[in-house]
Amino acid sequence: MSKTFLLTALTMILCTSLVAQKKESNPLTPAERMVLISTEFGDMKVKLYNETPKSRDNFIKLAQDGFYDSLLFHRVIKSFMIQGGDPESKNAAPGVMLGNGDIGYTIPAEFNDAFYHKKGALCAARTENPEKAGSACQFYIVQGKTHTDEELDQQEQGINNGARMQTAFQQIINDPVNASLKETFVRLQQNNQRDSLNTLIKTTVQPMINAIVKPFKYTAEQRQVYKTVGGTPQLDQGYTVFGEVVEGLDVIDKIAAVQTGQADRPLKDVRMKMKVLN
Repeated sequence: MSKTFLLTALTMILCTSLVAQKKESNPLTPAERMVLISTEFGDMKVKLYNETPKSRDNFIKLAQDGFYDSLLFHRVIKSFMIQGGDPESKNAAPGVMLGNGDIGYTIPAEFNDAFYHKKGALCAARTENPEKAGSACQFYIVQGKTHTDEELDQQEQGINNGARMQTAFQQIINDPVNASLKETFVRLQQNNQRDSLNTLIKTTVQPMINAIVKPFKYTAEQRQVYKTVGGTPQLDQGYTVFGEVVEGLDVIDKIAAVQTGQADRPLKDVRMKMKVLN
């Protein structure tokens, strides 16, 4: 991504391992919560991350309350993911489009560089919103596909030049300490003084961003997983990853292989049942 594109993007903001998959390399500690997701295709044992407590606790509560029992995996895209948790899916007639159901609140984004969209990742679905808050009930489990180093390089660049930079920019420009900077930015933008605006960003704003933003970079282990096991790196840092399937990865493949119709809904309902194991 060119510097010119980055500067232009920033001006628009204010206007509008293989080893990781093995149980022995990622041992369960007593404090980690486990949930069993049962389907007609088999069971998936899911570990929830302690480092994403809001998403973890909400998921546990819903599972304990029986919320997910009899809901559908209503959206299935092979080589991408399987999605469920829409409360409207429990009694939905065949062929009805699903995916808009919710329970009246969202969960704040909980991004962590250690958690990524490898195969088996449990993630919060969401609508488009600036805070990237996740749905309180809808989730997806990654199937994905394998990726090359070149593709992962491009993804790193996109994350570093995109979402992270924009978030940092918004924090800086809206900080009361930088009120005069914001005033100048708004004036230049309203007067369409693009050259001056880009100079301000390059000489003042960009150094401030660089001082607070840690560059995103995949670890060697994460790269190996993406290259050999697979996943959906294009979703990293955009959706909260709050758990992973530790047993039953083959069940994801079986569900992902079903025939689908309108809006990627399986032609034959795939229902789920959940049990909190600890």
